[in-house]
Amino acid sequence: MAYQVECVLPLEAELGECPLWSPEHQVLWFVDILAPAIHRFHPQSGEYHTFPLSEEVGCIGLRAGGGIVAALRSGVWFLDEQGKIEQKIADNPGEASKSRFNDGRVDPFGRFWCGSLWEPQDRNGGKLCCLDSQLRLTVVNDDVKISNGLAFSPDRRWMYHTDTPNAVLWRYPVDPTSGEVGARTLFKRFDADQGGLPDGAAVDSEGYYWSAMFDGGRVVRIHPESGEIVDEIALPVRWPTMVAFGGPDLKTLYITSSRENRTEEELKRYPLSGNVFAVRVNVAGVVEPLFRYHQR
Repeated sequence: MAYQVECVLPLEAELGECPLWSPEHQVLWFVDILAPAIHRFHPQSGEYHTFPLSEEVGCIGLRAGGGIVAALRSGVWFLDEQGKIEQKIADNPGEASKSRFNDGRVDPFGRFWCGSLWEPQDRNGGKLCCLDSQLRLTVVNDDVKISNGLAFSPDRRWMYHTDTPNAVLWRYPVDPTSGEVGARTLFKRFDADQGGLPDGAAVDSEGYYWSAMFDGGRVVRIHPESGEIVDEIALPVRWPTMVAFGGPDLKTLYITSSRENRTEEELKRYPLSGNVFAVRVNVAGVVEPLFRYHQR
C-alpha cells in the first residue's frame, strides 16, 4: 500500500527513542536519550510535556499502578509520572563509564527488559538484562555491541533482539506459560549497504516484526517464519530509531528518529531528523504490557 508519513512532533531530538503507547491515556511516551529527557505527547490535542533528567535514559516502561520504570546510565530506577526520581532498583551491571542503557520494553509476563551498548565499539561489551517481579536484574546475554530491537510475539513464544552494528536479528524461544527464555538463534542477517541497520522494533497483532532501519531511511515489516521483508515504509529521514503502534485502534505507527553526530550537510539534506512521525497502517499492533512487581 502507499503510505503517507506525517511529522507529528517537530522536536529535533538528538536521539529520539523508545516510543511507547498508553491506551489508558491515549498518549505517546518516548525518550531523547542524550537530552536527556522523557516526553509525553497527546496526539489528539497536541498537548506535549518534557521531563528532563540528569543522566541518559535508554528506555522506559509503564508500571502497573502508575509511574515509570526507566533504564538510566547508572542503573534501573522508578520514576513518577512527571519523570521525578522515586528510587533506584538496580545498578548498571556493566562499566557505566563506557556503557549506557539503550533499547528495551516490558514483556507479556510483566518483566522489564533493557539492553545496553558498549560505547568504545571495539568489542561486544553490551548486555541484555531482565528485571523480574522480585526486582532482580539479571544479565541474560553479554555478547552484544549495541542492544536493540526487543519485541515479543503476540503468542508469547518468541523474543526478538537485534545487535545494530553487527547487523543481526536474533530470536529466543520463550515458554508461553512460565516466560522462561531459551538460547538465541540467528533469525536474519542484514546488509548495511542494502537499506540500513536494524534498530528499534515492534511486533504487530499478526506476529510480523517491524524494524526501524537506521541509516536506511525506512521501516520494514518482516515475516515471522521466513524472515523475509514483505513491506516497507519510506521515510523523510535517514536515521529512524524505533517504532510503536498507537492510536485508538493501534493502527498508527509512530516512529522516532535521530540527528546525533550528523553533519551540517546531512541535516540540510534531511532537515526533519530528530522528529516524531506517524503513519497509518492496515494492521493493528498489540497493547504494551505494564511492569508488574512485588513491593520491597
